[in-house]
Amino acid sequence: MGKKLFIHTYGCQMNVYDTARMADVMAVHGYGRAASPAEADLVILNTCHIREKAAEKIFSALGRLRELKHLRLAEGRNLVIGVAGCVAQAEGQELLRRAPFVDIVVGPQTYHRLPELVADASERGLKAVDTEFPAESKFDHLPEDSATQGPSAFLTIQEGCDKFCTFCVVPYTRGAEFSRPARDVIKEAQRLVACGAREITLLGQNVNAYHGAGSSGEVGLGQLIRHLADIDGLERIRYTTSHPRDVDDDLIAAHRDVPKLMPFLHLPAQSGSDRILAAMNRTYTTDEYRDVVTRLRAARPDLALSSDFIVGFPGETEAEFEETLHLAGEMGFAQAYSFKYSARPGTPAAAYDDQVQAQTVDERLARLRTLLDRLQCDFNERFIGRELYVLLDRQGRAPGQLIGRSPHMQSVYLRAPRESLGQIVRVRVMAAFANSLSGERTDRGDYGSPDRQWAVGTLHAIAPMGAD
Repeated sequence: MGKKLFIHTYGCQMNVYDTARMADVMAVHGYGRAASPAEADLVILNTCHIREKAAEKIFSALGRLRELKHLRLAEGRNLVIGVAGCVAQAEGQELLRRAPFVDIVVGPQTYHRLPELVADASERGLKAVDTEFPAESKFDHLPEDSATQGPSAFLTIQEGCDKFCTFCVVPYTRGAEFSRPARDVIKEAQRLVACGAREITLLGQNVNAYHGAGSSGEVGLGQLIRHLADIDGLERIRYTTSHPRDVDDDLIAAHRDVPKLMPFLHLPAQSGSDRILAAMNRTYTTDEYRDVVTRLRAARPDLALSSDFIVGFPGETEAEFEETLHLAGEMGFAQAYSFKYSARPGTPAAAYDDQVQAQTVDERLARLRTLLDRLQCDFNERFIGRELYVLLDRQGRAPGQLIGRSPHMQSVYLRAPRESLGQIVRVRVMAAFANSLSGERTDRGDYGSPDRQWAVGTLHAIAPMGAD
C-alpha cells in the first residue's frame, strides 16, 4: 500500500495552490492524501506569516504532532513532520531549535525538492532546512499532471513583490517579483479545464504586476486574460490580489471587453489617509486610488469592489482613521477585510516608536467593521428578486443544499441535486444575508449570452453607496 500525506493549509489562496502542488509532487512518489494526521505517514504544515502570532500558532500545532510522532515511534513506525510556507522561510533554523522533532523545513520557493528531503528524513533520519531562493523556478520542476481542484480552481501566475510596503513580510518570505511564462500559464489552465474546472482564479502576491514572457515579448495581465478567455470550457476568470499602482489601461480594457472576466475586483486600499499611505510606502494617494476606481467603473459599471484595510498603523490619529471611514463609505465596497496593524519582525514599521494603543486600535476596528458589514449587507440586498448565473462548486451543510458563487463573489445557497455540482445554473435571489444570498433555481433559458455570459436580463450598474 502507498503512503499517506496530510497537509494543513494556513493563510491565503496562494498557499491553497501550493498545497495542491505539493500533493502533486508527492503523488508521483506514491503518496496519497490522508483525511487526518492520524492516518498519515507525512504531515506538512503549510504556513502563513502575515498575521500576528502566526509562528506561535504553528508551534502549538507542532506540539500536538509531537505527541502523535511519539505514539508512532512507540509502535515501531515513523511520522515525518514538515513545515512549509512563509513561517518556514522566516524562521528557518529557529524552527528546528524550538521543535527538534520536526524533520523538514522548506520555503515556498523550494517545495519541489520535497521528495528528496522526505527520503532523507524517512530513510536516513536526516533533517533539512531548505529556504533558499533558487535561481531556477520551482514551476520548472513541478509535475505537469495535477489532481483536480473541482469546478473552481486556483492558478498561481506571479509570486513575490517588489513594493516593500513597510508593514509587509512578503518581499522577505516570497522574494522578488517573478512572473511565469504565458505559455506555461495557458497550458496549466488548459489542464485544469480538462480536469473539470469552469472557473480559474489567477493568483499572485501582486498579480496585476504580471509580466510573463510571451511569443513576441512580455505579456501583461490584461493580455493574458484575453488568451485564457479563448480556452473552450473555461467560463469564468478572476484574479487576486491587486495593487492600485499596477492597474493599467490594458487591464481596465479587459474588464470592459472580456465577458468571461467576472465583475469583481479585490483592490486593497489599506488606509484613507495620504500620510499613512506614504508611511506604509503604498506609492499612491487616496485621490489616485479614487481615479483608478472611477476608470474601472467607467469600463465596467457593474463592477463590485473588495478591499483591505489596516487599522492602527503606527502614528495613526483619530482624524486619519476618520478619513479611512470616509473612503470606505464613498467607495461602497461589496466586501472588505479589516485588520489590526500587526508588527511583523524585520519590517520597517515594526521599529516605529509611535505604536497606537491596543484599546484604541480595538475600538477603531470595531467601528470600521460595523461600517463594512453594513455596506456588504446593503450590497447583497440589492440582488433580491434578481436572477444570476451561479457556479455550483460545493455541498452545503443541509441535506440537498448546494453552494455556489455569483459573478460578484457572493456565496449563493440553493436546493439542487448533487449532480448539479460543477454546473452554472440560473438562480433567482430570494433572500440576502450578511455574507451570502439564497435563491431558487429557475429553468428558463440556457446558460450564456454573447455579450455578458454571467448576467440574466437587465442588471443595472452596481452604484456605490449614496449614488442610488
